[in-house]
Amino acid sequence: ILHIYAAKGMRAFTLAAAERMKELQRLDAKEHRGKTPLLVAVTARQPAIVHDLIQAGADVNAVDNKGQSALHLAATYGYAQVLQVILSHGQPLDLEMKDFEGHTPLHCAVLAHNTLLRDRGRLALPEQHSEDLQHQSWELESCVQQLVQAGASIYSRDVKSNKTVLHYTVQDGNVSLLRYFLELNAFKSKDFINSKAHGNTALHMAAALHGDRNQKEIIQLLLDHGADPSIRNLDNDQPIHMAPSGKAGDQVGVPAAPVPSAFNGGNSEDVVCQQRWPSCVAWG
Repeated sequence: ILHIYAAKGMRAFTLAAAERMKELQRLDAKEHRGKTPLLVAVTARQPAIVHDLIQAGADVNAVDNKGQSALHLAATYGYAQVLQVILSHGQPLDLEMKDFEGHTPLHCAVLAHNTLLRDRGRLALPEQHSEDLQHQSWELESCVQQLVQAGASIYSRDVKSNKTVLHYTVQDGNVSLLRYFLELNAFKSKDFINSKAHGNTALHMAAALHGDRNQKEIIQLLLDHGADPSIRNLDNDQPIHMAPSGKAGDQVGVPAAPVPSAFNGGNSEDVVCQQRWPSCVAWG
């Protein structure tokens, strides 16, 4: 019954039931989806009840049947106020805990923000709905910032794809979060910008964003922060090979890697690549 009170926002009843459940050592009892009362309160967006349950001793690192903790759920739904309550309690939190998809809470917030941006760009929305999505976008950005400020690592990789938040932001053309993460990394990790996921660097992914209105800006941001256009993926392709051919590709602005002379053992493919992109400045 504590789960029901938490879901409906019945604070006084929740407090009374929580005290009784604590006496019975069942404060973290799980319902059919594996959610504790705290996880139900987070999902129901009840920050006051989240506060009360944590104060009562609820396990802040408990997970549901999907391996998601209170942090994962608040980040996924973009509940900035709920997340703030969880982070501000001073309880030991596992910011790098991964759910059964291999995602940290920070990954969840970034992926949710990506999805929101895709929906906004794809749908013709009435003004009110557009304003609602803008508010959701702001809340998700706040969740990202709160997690980073609390100590969440931007270098964590998901278990399944080996992606970091850098790869996630690039693959969906999320310029605002990409810029944020690049600024956080400035002068820190040289490997971050060129790290691979399934063999592709972020620059490979950016070059493959055919038709994305932010593609050129994303590529320039990556290059400005040290992305290496000479790195090859598992198919032996450099980022330039991922870009579209013809004028569309030429406008993208992916530079070719330095080209060795074909007469000195150079790679003929690289020579052809340089010829395809005469407007690109050689990288070196």
